[in-house]
Amino acid sequence: MRNVLEKIGLETLWFLASAGRMGLFLARTLSSLFAKPFKIYPVVRQIHFIGARSVFVILFTGVFTGMVLGLQGYYSLRKFGSEGFLGSAVALSLVRELGPVLTALMVIGRAGSAMCAEVGIMRNSEQIDALECMAVDPYRYLIVPKLLAGIIVLPLLTAIFDVVGIGGGYLVGVGLFGVNEGAFFQGMYASVVWADVEMGLVKSLVFGLLLVWICTCKGFFLHLEHSGGFGAEGVSRTTTDAVVLSSVSVLVWDYLISALML
Repeated sequence: MRNVLEKIGLETLWFLASAGRMGLFLARTLSSLFAKPFKIYPVVRQIHFIGARSVFVILFTGVFTGMVLGLQGYYSLRKFGSEGFLGSAVALSLVRELGPVLTALMVIGRAGSAMCAEVGIMRNSEQIDALECMAVDPYRYLIVPKLLAGIIVLPLLTAIFDVVGIGGGYLVGVGLFGVNEGAFFQGMYASVVWADVEMGLVKSLVFGLLLVWICTCKGFFLHLEHSGGFGAEGVSRTTTDAVVLSSVSVLVWDYLISALML
């Protein structure tokens, strides 16, 4: 019994220490945002890496998500003779929920894992220690450009996802099942208001902050991981943990923001 209590206590202390490190990491990163001189090129590089190189997977995921929504929505609405509301159902589902969430999950899988591995390998090879020895702030040099790029890029990728998803729903609803085109767009126009767009925008901004914060923090503190972080195995384990934690955080914050804004 004593060993069990000791283990629970150690795990609790490690969790609190890890949460404290992550909080201090975010505070240090946010404070480094205002350090001068401001350099644009590192941010542009990260925008290209996180945003431009994710466009294809966002387009592919968005069109098939919209097609599935159109398919399922048509068969559900047909039972009540309300096929004309298909455009409204597809647009609201994408703008409020699926657009921000699926975009964030796709970016986590494509770019978040790469960011965690990159920073983790730099920690493993002592490159971060070398930056500190040369009086270069690793937060400003490594983390701030990624954070700014994530906050800028996620709303744009979410908008692309929403537009392409609505197009996929249109292809299935109007092109395949013959739903009236005017009813499709009129229902969407009448039901989607600025509050729905605002909710999706807020979610995408928060998700952009979350995924960069968690993924870079896990890589930055690779050497302090509970199960050991050095070596190739440590990098792979930490990257997996970062992807899982950031994905779960996106789903949790999706509910919290929806509960606050509805």
